[in-house]
Amino acid sequence: MPRYLVVVESPAKAKTIKKFLGSNYEVLASNGHVRDLPKSQMGIDIENDYEPKYITIRGKGELLAKLRKAVKKADKVYLATDPDREGEAISWHLANSLKLDDDSQNRIVFNEITKTAVKASIKNARKIDMDVVDAQQARRALDRLVGYTISPLLWAKVKRGLSAGRVQSVALRIICDREDEINAFIPDEYWNLEAHFNLKGKKTPLIAKYIGKDKKRTVIGSEEEALGIVNDIGTSKFLIKEIKKGERTRKSPLPFTTSTLQQEAGKLLNFSTKKTMQLAQQLYEGITIKGHGSVGLITYLRTDSIRISDEADGAVKKFIEETYGSEFVVTNSNTGGSGKKIQDAHEAIRPTNMEFDPAMIKESLSRDQFRLYQLIWKRFVASRMKPARYETISIRIEANGHWFSTSASKLLFEGFLSVYKQDAEEDESKADYGSLAEGEYLDLKELKKTQHFTQPPPHYTEASLVKTLEELGIGRPSTYSPTISTILARRYVIKENKNLYVTELGEAVNSIMIREFPSIVDVNFTANLESLLDCVEDGTVQWKTVIRNFYPDLEEAVNKAHEELEKIEIADEVTEEICELCGNNMIVKYGPHGKFLACPGFPDCRNTKPYLEKIGVECPSCGGDVVIRKTKKGRRYFGCSNHPDCTFMTWQKPSKEKCEKCASVMLEKGNKLVCSDENCGYVTLNKKKEMD
Repeated sequence: MPRYLVVVESPAKAKTIKKFLGSNYEVLASNGHVRDLPKSQMGIDIENDYEPKYITIRGKGELLAKLRKAVKKADKVYLATDPDREGEAISWHLANSLKLDDDSQNRIVFNEITKTAVKASIKNARKIDMDVVDAQQARRALDRLVGYTISPLLWAKVKRGLSAGRVQSVALRIICDREDEINAFIPDEYWNLEAHFNLKGKKTPLIAKYIGKDKKRTVIGSEEEALGIVNDIGTSKFLIKEIKKGERTRKSPLPFTTSTLQQEAGKLLNFSTKKTMQLAQQLYEGITIKGHGSVGLITYLRTDSIRISDEADGAVKKFIEETYGSEFVVTNSNTGGSGKKIQDAHEAIRPTNMEFDPAMIKESLSRDQFRLYQLIWKRFVASRMKPARYETISIRIEANGHWFSTSASKLLFEGFLSVYKQDAEEDESKADYGSLAEGEYLDLKELKKTQHFTQPPPHYTEASLVKTLEELGIGRPSTYSPTISTILARRYVIKENKNLYVTELGEAVNSIMIREFPSIVDVNFTANLESLLDCVEDGTVQWKTVIRNFYPDLEEAVNKAHEELEKIEIADEVTEEICELCGNNMIVKYGPHGKFLACPGFPDCRNTKPYLEKIGVECPSCGGDVVIRKTKKGRRYFGCSNHPDCTFMTWQKPSKEKCEKCASVMLEKGNKLVCSDENCGYVTLNKKKEMD
């Protein structure tokens, strides 16, 4: 009998596939890549037309020897790595390491690890797609060239082993730009005016918001304006002028792509992108289900396609009809609509088998595996259900020329909402205003005015950063999670309560990158490179052409920066702080978490202290010095040097100037000074910034 060898990446995947194939098949795992560029050197031969120098990854020799033995015994070898660029490249490296014939039809791909898909892939074995491999080689070479030429420069500039990356540096810049927006934001005051009406037989009042005079929308900017409107209305009667009734629908959601899965798992389950991808990988490769053995529960997890196979579409519609009724089954599925390139060889992320209801297999899954699988399941089912329908009512009320409005909606048909409701679901007013009629006067209970302030743009979360990267065309499904993990691991950014904040270290690195390498951190430049990589995959652009056009400019910028750095002597900053162990003046050093004080007598004296940088402003609470401090995770703030006896703190930098209105501390926001007392709201120009 012939013997066949199937090579996959992971042992979990091997275990799942093995049970689908007969005893003539042996399934072994490569445990990821077997060859890569060396860590100790660039690994790209620039003089030889950017030829990569691949070496066997340390520790993979024994595994390769085992695979070579299995290859010799096999009549046919199949390479079943993941169906994306990285997977195609792993197959190519395996073919080289195992000395397989380049023209051999030994590459098999499947979008889901099911018996049907795996067996069908063997019947459709093909040659390794070198265009896809070259797209991965181009990305790897670009990232290596950027990382291994700029990182030494950062080391020299900031004095420690920092690093830069082609995509991570752009992601860092996006976060830094948002931080600058937030810091420069000056809130504007506005007031809401609401009319509360008593309704006969109703405990809950009808609440209508002020629109403006003569239907012209008005923003109430101060309490005086609000009082003026109230006085102008006086004792006027409130008359219902317009009642409009109608219907609206809410579309069912699209099935998950990598990006939308990461976003929803972050918002609804509080998962990091890294955790989401780890759990999804486990669900894809196979989970041991009681009575079924190892089963791949979801389709491939790295995809930007929303396409669903006809077979899966039919199965889920049958499930919906049997579970909820035929009236819930959608007739025309929501196909979204996107102008960008979609790698449509893959499907959207969906369950592989509708038989595996989340509740049925809950005992076989860990808590987090279950939560993610249930999210994917519900989203997929919802994507094939009819939209939700609402009955709407809009009421406009007038008093002495002043107009107020209110609206409510009532759910008529749940549609997809019977399966997929988000925690942050919009609140639907359940008030019943059906008894009201045009021309009816309302009984005013009170006119209520409330003060508000406009809010700055929110800090990025992992979910919103992934959304932004996708919208800007930066990175691909496989890169979002590693990019975020890298900038967090290097402490350029820290995460607090889901929000991402830039550290002092991140600000320093971003500042250097913008000054010395503006094109590397340019959003459009990086997005264009991604498009070029897509062209390499399509076979319309040669991968080395991309490198040839990219590297000379990078080399010129690095050489120029090195020349300028050589002219600058970066001396240690000597402070007035005395080392209590040896009497030397301590100096400022940079570490992975930012600045700290160290004794210059190192290694004889190893004394270190936290560095508290004074900003030349007195603490408004106790008269001590305001210093730059950091949270445990590295986020910068301004506090008192007498902490913990004094608890003064602020995220914005305090100024020496005092508020002319209330004498409170003024805070620096861009080129403005803003009173720290929100109720005061005094704003003036920062004369110091203007002089700069």
